[in-house]
Amino acid sequence: MSHHPIGEHAFLSDLHSAALVDRDGTVDWLCFPRFDSASVFGALLDDTAGEWRLGPRQQADISRRYLDRSLALETTFTTRGGTVTVTDALTLGEDPGGHLLGRDAPHTLIRIARCVEGEVGMQMSFRPRPEYGLAVPLLRRTETGVATWGGPDQLTLSTPVPVETSDGQATATWMMAAGQEACFTVQWTRSWENDPEVWTAETVRQQLQMTVERWQAWSRQHQAYDGPWSDLVHLSGRVLQGLTFEPTGAVVAAATTSLPESVGGERNWDYRYAWVRDASLTMNALWVAACPDEADAFLRWMVGSAAADLRDGGQLQIMYGVGGEHDLTERELTHLRGWRDSRPVRVGNAAWGQRQFDVFGELLDATHRLREQIGDLDQPSRRFLTDCADAAAQWWPEPDQGIWEMRSPPQHFLYSKLMCWVALDRAIDLASWLDADDKVAGWEQVREQIRDAILSDGWNERAGAFTQSFGSEVLDASALMLAITGFLPAGDQRMQATIAAIEEHLTDQRGLVYRYEHATDDGQEGREGTFLLCSFWLAHCHALAGDVARARDVFERAIAPRNDLGLLAEQVDPTSGELLGNFPQAFSHVGLVNAAWAISRAERENRP
Repeated sequence: MSHHPIGEHAFLSDLHSAALVDRDGTVDWLCFPRFDSASVFGALLDDTAGEWRLGPRQQADISRRYLDRSLALETTFTTRGGTVTVTDALTLGEDPGGHLLGRDAPHTLIRIARCVEGEVGMQMSFRPRPEYGLAVPLLRRTETGVATWGGPDQLTLSTPVPVETSDGQATATWMMAAGQEACFTVQWTRSWENDPEVWTAETVRQQLQMTVERWQAWSRQHQAYDGPWSDLVHLSGRVLQGLTFEPTGAVVAAATTSLPESVGGERNWDYRYAWVRDASLTMNALWVAACPDEADAFLRWMVGSAAADLRDGGQLQIMYGVGGEHDLTERELTHLRGWRDSRPVRVGNAAWGQRQFDVFGELLDATHRLREQIGDLDQPSRRFLTDCADAAAQWWPEPDQGIWEMRSPPQHFLYSKLMCWVALDRAIDLASWLDADDKVAGWEQVREQIRDAILSDGWNERAGAFTQSFGSEVLDASALMLAITGFLPAGDQRMQATIAAIEEHLTDQRGLVYRYEHATDDGQEGREGTFLLCSFWLAHCHALAGDVARARDVFERAIAPRNDLGLLAEQVDPTSGELLGNFPQAFSHVGLVNAAWAISRAERENRP
């Protein structure tokens, strides 16, 4: 299982947890009850770490789709004897009070098998392995199936077919004829709680219908984008919403940990936390893809998690747990061999202790765009956002680890300086809303200082481009953000030279963009794939420059690696073309949304 391609997976979410389902009907990643909880199925990272398989016993042709405007998955297996569908969903529960999507999610994964033609031999294998596979639970019989026994959590499997149990595994085989249906559930509870209420087949069907309808209602209410690639933009909006932890409004960078940036490599990180940068960019993209009414929840989460960090000249931590946790200490799970033997497998992320000064800019930029959705600010929120602008003004001259979280010595990264400029630029425009008019003169002065420094020290004559850091000749795709943020017009001669240099030196044979030149000392061993966000940035810049044909070409290249459902990981292997890195990746879907929107605007502006 741990050798199956990353891109063969589907993504399920109840806005608390995420599951990945392989094409053959195997759930090989699921964390309950939060995105960053220990996995209960983890075969994605090691065969021994648990899975839940449901599908035909014989070889089958397979097709998949999400049910209309939802994240409920339907997989169709066509065998020589007949056809069966398996529909999977992390249920959203009932909505008795008009709550936000996911508020009442019951921590339940449902699976419904239906034989639609002929006769099909089926098999089911339930092999839970809590705590990232460390625990092999005992299984006790229940009236409708089995439940795990031992450890802090309990998983209760309800099954309509008899099962055999052995060594912490429940299995079943049976025949299905046309018109027959089998409904399965796995419910999560704490081990000291009473057994959950058993869902009948009718309840399972109702829960599926409610889940699909709630996704559809959210899509109808929020997804108004009607430009090019609207299906992909709307899907990306649902994926980004699915990566949102509804109880707090935090947004995780991806649903997984330790999927590598190169096969067999050690650039394997845990992305199941809320980076200020990633979450802010996600909220910004949702303005296009879904017009979020969750923007105020995200800001409340930020204020509650981070406001104290900025007091008395402090720094904003770059990432937090989805509940606002600060300590995300990184450790290795040495008992797991990793996807395709890509060790180490990590949980936690040491980058939480880095200094990355760009976060002020992303946060204030998202706030600037989402101002209407946020509405009136309370005093703590005004103070927090004002403190972010003050921190950008204070810290911009200092070196940091930058957007790519280098594990080498700090540098004066151009992108970090740029986003400090963005923080002040947006804060100046928001000053009255922030009740901070008295700070505008000082912010304007520092903004101009940063601008002068970028134009003089960020440009490198020998490279003929804006480069990764002041005084460096190393090319970095993040320089494309100079145009996207409005610091310089995309048609500016220096921006055009930078775009040309990145296309010449930072792209692979598919036209996809690397983050930076391979010779860069980033404090890590090995190499990585092309970075999809950067490829979308390139398309975005061409659109801003008015070259719509070129923008479309780059955009099509960037979406080409998507899987059959439209999902994207973080990177692409430059040799094989397969998806690499954690999955699905918010950054990639953010880039898709923003680039499509930029192309749409450019086409409208160029119409006669």
